[in-house]
Amino acid sequence: MTEKDKQTEEKIFESATEVFIEKGMDGARMQDIADHAGINKSLLHYYYRTKDHLFNAVFEMIAGQMFKRFAPMFDEKLSLEEKLRFFFREHIAFMQKNPRLASFVLNEFHRNPEKIRKLVQSIDINKIWTTLEAQHKDEFIKYNITKEIIPQLMTSIAGMSVFPFVAKPVISSLMEKMGYSFEEYIEARKEYAAQFVINAITK
Repeated sequence: MTEKDKQTEEKIFESATEVFIEKGMDGARMQDIADHAGINKSLLHYYYRTKDHLFNAVFEMIAGQMFKRFAPMFDEKLSLEEKLRFFFREHIAFMQKNPRLASFVLNEFHRNPEKIRKLVQSIDINKIWTTLEAQHKDEFIKYNITKEIIPQLMTSIAGMSVFPFVAKPVISSLMEKMGYSFEEYIEARKEYAAQFVINAITK
């Protein structure tokens, strides 16, 4: 692949990401993506023959970026509390930069649950548990964190971070009535949500 080919493919990928996040899989057209990238539709089809193929590549890239961003969660030098604070700080910051991403991903969950199932199955949950248990054995015993409650803990943490962005219109209106901006609320949530979870598991 030549340098020009690489640049064109990167441009297509960036444009496709923008269009898919804005319009979703069903609402986006290949012509929309070609126009956004400043190329003709024939050239777009040369690189990606179908919209499904392009969408799959974009979705997998987004998922990969998110997982890569949270790799430090498995740093054995960090305590459990430090990892919780890291997660909320970094995840909420990521969502601030990509505010439409939460709705995009949730829509894809509903539109194509089989794709999500395969994505989740590709993750070695047992390995994640074994790694975390080895790193935080004493803390897990102290706070009574078992393998059985990990799903509850993980989904509670994810919900506390994602929900404000999914419900942004409602939360923004409520915050305005209370004299706060959504940005102020989100900044405060990075610490509040982490402390809430820490308090819950250490009580």
